[in-house]
Amino acid sequence: MGIILATSRSFSDGDIDLVARAADAGHEIVRGPAHHELHTLAPLLAIADAWIAGTGPVTAAHLDAAPNLRVIARYGVGTEAVDIDAAEARGILVTNTPGANADAVADHAVGLMLSALRCIPDGDRRVRDGDWGVRRGRELGAATVGIVGFGRIGQGVARRLSGFGPRILAADPFLPAERIRELGAEPVEVDELFRTADLITLHAPGGQQLVAGALLDSIRRGAIIVNTARPDLVDEREVAHALRDGILAGYAADTLDGDTAASASPLLAPELADRVIVTPHLGAQTTQAVDNMGSMSLDDVIAVLAGREPAFPVIRKAAS
Repeated sequence: MGIILATSRSFSDGDIDLVARAADAGHEIVRGPAHHELHTLAPLLAIADAWIAGTGPVTAAHLDAAPNLRVIARYGVGTEAVDIDAAEARGILVTNTPGANADAVADHAVGLMLSALRCIPDGDRRVRDGDWGVRRGRELGAATVGIVGFGRIGQGVARRLSGFGPRILAADPFLPAERIRELGAEPVEVDELFRTADLITLHAPGGQQLVAGALLDSIRRGAIIVNTARPDLVDEREVAHALRDGILAGYAADTLDGDTAASASPLLAPELADRVIVTPHLGAQTTQAVDNMGSMSLDDVIAVLAGREPAFPVIRKAAS
């Protein structure tokens, strides 16, 4: 029997009983905190054969505390919180769940676009305060939408937008221009996208800062930015200035720098509440996405513990 540590809050919280699936395969699920604080996790890591990890950090120190660990299954797509080199050096496989939450996040991105364009959260707040004054919005079909990063989620956004009828631009250095056209968008460089788009939606990987400096200075006046990707793509202080100066008309995001510790974010200033929408990392929180991420991560863990290759490896076991 293997011990599988699960530190994602939503693991087995959908329609599929993944705890029972693990038991049927001869394994036990033990729960740990999503924040991954080492002093709390260390006793659980000491007995774990596998780790289904949420968004918290997975460091070399965590791995040193887990002498029996054979696989880390990232519950999601991004692996930037995992020390891949440390895992590889210890012969620990790392997997993830590509595409598991793509539809959910694409849905949420379009929802944030409509909310920002039509001032929906601000309208709700006004009515609750007895103010039925109207703020005029804009129609999605009349906009030029720029998609930065045209992978699974960006492509899903384009498919959903096709029913509204906007002009769709896409910037992605990893896709040929012809492929972008086949998928329903006009290929452009990112600087042209910023100059041209009325609404910019970010689906690029983290580890880079896009909405800052020269790119932000060149943005089309009155543009709206949607970020369901990573907080480090955006310089929040510069975006707050752009909102105050009227350069940006709105910012809608499913993430902030520091997230739950981000109460001091300049984007949460009360005077920006009518132009800023923030949701608490709920883009991937649908029953279907939770089941997909949980099933994919658990299936790979079961495969590794049985001596088989996982379906979605991020790295291969290091050579001895």
